[in-house]
Amino acid sequence: MSVLSLKPRPEDVDALMREIGRQARAAARRMALVPGPAKDEALREAARSLRDAGAAILKANAADMAEARAKGLPAATLDRLALNPARIEAIAQGLESVAGLPDPVGRTLATFERPNGLTIERVATPLGVVGVIFESRPNVTADAGALCLKAGNAAILRAGSESHRSATAIATAMGEGLTRSGLPADAIQLVPTRDRAAVGAMLTGLDGAIDVIVPRGGKGLVARVQDEARVPVFAHLEGICHVFVHAAADLAMARTIVRNSKLRRTGICGAAETLLVDRACAGTHLSPLVTDLLEAGCAVRGDEGVQAVDPRVTPATEEDWRTEYLDAIISVRVVDGLEAAIDHIESYGSHHTDSILTEDQAAAERFLAEVDSAIVVHNASTQFADGAEFGFGAEIGIATGRMHARGPVGVEQLTTFKYRVRGTGQIRP
Repeated sequence: MSVLSLKPRPEDVDALMREIGRQARAAARRMALVPGPAKDEALREAARSLRDAGAAILKANAADMAEARAKGLPAATLDRLALNPARIEAIAQGLESVAGLPDPVGRTLATFERPNGLTIERVATPLGVVGVIFESRPNVTADAGALCLKAGNAAILRAGSESHRSATAIATAMGEGLTRSGLPADAIQLVPTRDRAAVGAMLTGLDGAIDVIVPRGGKGLVARVQDEARVPVFAHLEGICHVFVHAAADLAMARTIVRNSKLRRTGICGAAETLLVDRACAGTHLSPLVTDLLEAGCAVRGDEGVQAVDPRVTPATEEDWRTEYLDAIISVRVVDGLEAAIDHIESYGSHHTDSILTEDQAAAERFLAEVDSAIVVHNASTQFADGAEFGFGAEIGIATGRMHARGPVGVEQLTTFKYRVRGTGQIRP
């Protein structure tokens, strides 16, 4: 019987997680003082270690994929889970990209002097210990670990059962790189059990060891984390992303962007799930856009106007406008102009990523100002909702809340700040 098939007793999981928390807190104290060049060299060493371990990582991933297929997991999940040499190389390059970013720790965010002579600085500092709970994407192990380390934090990573072997192989390789560089291996810890009790333990904060939780996964996971966590959460529930084709949209550009937004990768949170077409251009734009999607193998669910365009379009229900398909399915609606599009996005969207396609600059500016999403886009694909595409090296997630972090969570969002006050003997009257 393998170790992974043994189910620990609840008290054993609790003790394990508390020890992981203690180790992470100790590592975070050390990491807060590590100079930027040392962190960068450790990340480059982790990238080298990752490449060297490529065969072992692929073997672990093959076992995860076989189990996932045997369970009948959907194609979108399999795509998120799958690794190949190109994806491993991309993960390694992501570590090197993070290493090449400016050190976010120690930045002076503001400096001012009070009338009494006190000099006050607001300076960026690490958050501390970041807990990351994720499901099927094994690359999150490297992305989250690297970003946390670059920002001077320690990370506790809990992979989903479907990616556990792959994530463990990646974390092992990264740990070897950190150790060779003289940094604490406990700065990036992967929870070694599949037992779901480990998630519950993390949500308690592990006796104050965890400072923030980041969930990466489906709606059920994120909702549970937001409901039960006793520490702050960076999260989004869903990526219900829209593309609005405005009356002044260039048709050739719209056809290219709509296809890319929906179909480049259907299983990512930045994939478009709803297409809105302005009634003023529906006569010229709607049919080509719908036909392109259908011919590319995408199922289209539409309102009556969209159904009239092609018999292959099936009726959209009220629930479709609220659905994150993560698959080759899109809902399409004809709307009465810009205001109606904004109203639809406000009613049904998830405040993730929404795009307007138009040559009317005033319409674009109104959309960018009024759509209350973490990322709003003009004349570009929604699939740019990605930390690497923002120049962040990688991301730990896309946050759709309004506190502290919003949009791609990169190294700067994984810091907080403190005030340094310098005096010359002042006392308060």
